[in-house]
Amino acid sequence: MTVRNRLLVLLAAVLALATVAVLSVLHASARADRRNETQPGGPRVSAGRVALTTPGRMVFRNMAWGPHRDELTSVPASDPSGPRTASGVKCLRFYAAAGTGVCLQAVHGAVSDSYRALVLDARLKEKDHYDVPGIPSRARVSPTGHFAAWTAFVGGDSYAGTDFSTRAAIVDVRTGELTPSLEAYRVIKDGHAYRSADVNFWGVTFASDDRTFYATLATQRKTYLVRGDLRARTVTTLHTNVECPSLSPDGTRIAYKKRAKGLPKDAPWRLYVLDLRTMHETALAEPRSVDDQAVWKDPRTLVYALPGDYGADLYTLPADGTGKPRRISTAAVSPAYVNQTTGG
Repeated sequence: MTVRNRLLVLLAAVLALATVAVLSVLHASARADRRNETQPGGPRVSAGRVALTTPGRMVFRNMAWGPHRDELTSVPASDPSGPRTASGVKCLRFYAAAGTGVCLQAVHGAVSDSYRALVLDARLKEKDHYDVPGIPSRARVSPTGHFAAWTAFVGGDSYAGTDFSTRAAIVDVRTGELTPSLEAYRVIKDGHAYRSADVNFWGVTFASDDRTFYATLATQRKTYLVRGDLRARTVTTLHTNVECPSLSPDGTRIAYKKRAKGLPKDAPWRLYVLDLRTMHETALAEPRSVDDQAVWKDPRTLVYALPGDYGADLYTLPADGTGKPRRISTAAVSPAYVNQTTGG
C-alpha cells in the first residue's frame, strides 16, 4: 500500500470516528431534551419546599419525565397521586425517618459515574456523605433517625440470578462512625460461628432500640434472614429464603420477598410477611414478582414498587394476606412516610 493510500485510509477512519462521536452527542442531547419534556398525562410537579418533619406527607423519588425527574418530591400521604412538590435534590434511592434522610446519588464524571450516600437533615440539607462502592440498591434509616444503611451492587446488577455481589454499610449519623461492610460482623449460622468467602449482605432494616437490625445474608446459593446486633457486631440466622426484609412498626413482623418455585429466573419473587415470634409465613395477595424492599405505611399496610411506563409505580397491599394490590402513584419509587412511627 502506498503512502497516499495509507493516508486516505487513515483519513477515512478519522472521519468515521468523528461521525460516530457527533451522532453520540446528538443522541445524548436528544435524550436530555426528552427528559426535560413534561410527561403527557403525568403527575403535576412543581418546585417548592420539602421537609422531613411535615406531618402526613410521603416523600419519594419522582420518575415522571420533566425538569424534576429523579428529584425527591412530596405529596400528602392521603393523596399519593396528587400534585407533587419537588425539592431539587436528586436521588437514585431514598429513605427517611425521624427527620433524617439517606439519599443515594450518582456523581457523573467525564469517563464514568461514581456513587455516594448523603445523610440529610430534616430540610434535605447535606450533613455528611460517604462513597458507595457500586450501583445503589437499597436504603434505610432507623426509626430514631440515628442510623442509616445502604446496599450497593459491586458485581452484577440484579438479585434475580446468582452472579452478583453486594456491599451493605451502616453509619451512626450522630458520630459519623461507618461500618463499610457487614462482612466485618461475626456470623452465627445454625448456632455456630460461620465463615465463607461467598457471604453477601443486603436489605438492612432497623428496630427502634438503636441496637437491633435485620438483613439478608446469602451464602452457598441460599438466603437467610439475620438479626444483627450493632453493639456485639454479630448477625444470627433466623429463617431461610428471605430477601429485602422490612420490619413492621411494632417490631413483630418482617415483610419480605421470597423466591417461589416454578417462576422464571428473571421474575422469581412473591411478597410474604413473617411473624418473628412463631416464624409463621403469610403469603400476600400480590401475584406479580416484586423486586423491592417494601415499606410499612402503617401496621396493616405495605407499599412497594413495580415496573411502570416511566420506571416504576407504587402499589399498596394489606399485610395480612387479604385484599388485592392497588396502584397509588405512577412514576414513583423509594417512598418514605415522614414524621410518623413506621418500620425501619
